[in-house]
Amino acid sequence: MDEKRRQPRRDVADSAHVSFNGTSLGCLVRNISDDGAAIDVENAAYIPERFRLVTADAVHNCRLVWIKQNRIGVAFEA
Repeated sequence: MDEKRRQPRRDVADSAHVSFNGTSLGCLVRNISDDGAAIDVENAAYIPERFRLVTADAVHNCRLVWIKQNRIGVAFEA
């Protein structure tokens, strides 16, 4: 399969939080790059189109790109 990402992602298994409208949901970051990440969430139906991903190292403004069951792909926004 051809890689379409601009930046290669590195595999991780880091706990984080999806934060939006005063709500914070736990999640697991599965892979990450400078441009985005794949995240496992308990229920993808609760995740809005835009939110913040809060990790131990950073806070990223995110845009939801894709959903596959309980895994979501996000792009980081400036």
